[in-house]
Amino acid sequence: MPHIATPENSLAPHTVHSQPINATAYRRVLTLIAIKLLKRVRKRSGIVLFLSDKICVKYGSYTTLAEASTMQFIAKHTSIPVPRVYCAFQHKNRTYIVMERIPGESISNGWLKRLEPVRARMLEQLKRMIEDMRRILPPEGVGVANVDGGPLFDCRVPGPSNSFGPFNTIHDFHQYLRGGLDGGPQHEPEFNKFVSQQDEAWPAPVFTHGDLSSLNILASGDRIVGIVDWESAGWYPSYWEYTTAWHVNPYNEFWRSEVDKFLTYAQRAGNGKASTQILRRFLMRQHQISTISALYLPR
Repeated sequence: MPHIATPENSLAPHTVHSQPINATAYRRVLTLIAIKLLKRVRKRSGIVLFLSDKICVKYGSYTTLAEASTMQFIAKHTSIPVPRVYCAFQHKNRTYIVMERIPGESISNGWLKRLEPVRARMLEQLKRMIEDMRRILPPEGVGVANVDGGPLFDCRVPGPSNSFGPFNTIHDFHQYLRGGLDGGPQHEPEFNKFVSQQDEAWPAPVFTHGDLSSLNILASGDRIVGIVDWESAGWYPSYWEYTTAWHVNPYNEFWRSEVDKFLTYAQRAGNGKASTQILRRFLMRQHQISTISALYLPR
């Protein structure tokens, strides 16, 4: 049965900020002391420091409170395994999220060495998890926004900062991705056709992880035990999950051939790769948007 999302912070016409979680003075001080004492001796993965076998902390200027709020939201509305959040707060322009350390390894480790039937079973598990998330019904009036109705975060989408939005409508989001460009007689017919397709009526946004790389999916043996790194999550058009998962980083090239096995691309953005090629060719010639921005337009 579909879950109706009821985020703690209701949408408002102005920017909504995600709130700290369990941010008592004791927890804040204990976290900062633990980081100071352990950051040189404990293992880390990127900006995540493993304080113990069961607890880790993600922190930095690019970490957001919305990520902590998202993990609580997903835990409440789905059966997807996500880290339990113990506390989240901001200190001196940095955000700290203390959370459960899920035992498991990235499925990118040794993926190609797994037997095909094993890979298929694991991708089916992932598919069911994404379908579970897709059953969450968006709050009334939601546009393209984070879980609390505030700005989105994605360092891969160019702009004046890594945060963008929120947008009242999917149309506004598409216009942002196009660098404010609209169709017109001065543009190629192919580009105008694509803009016209983007400007059609769209169904309500769906909740989206936004970075379903193999690096962010944890497994123990042949079982998926966690999905992590929810910093780019939010309410997006239905194709966004597919687009972001398909455009992999150089360490994740093998994953591109797996995406179609756990995600279904919503064919509302034009003719697949041809649409990306049209936009990339046009936008790069206009010097309006970088290559990465063109990649993140609908395929």
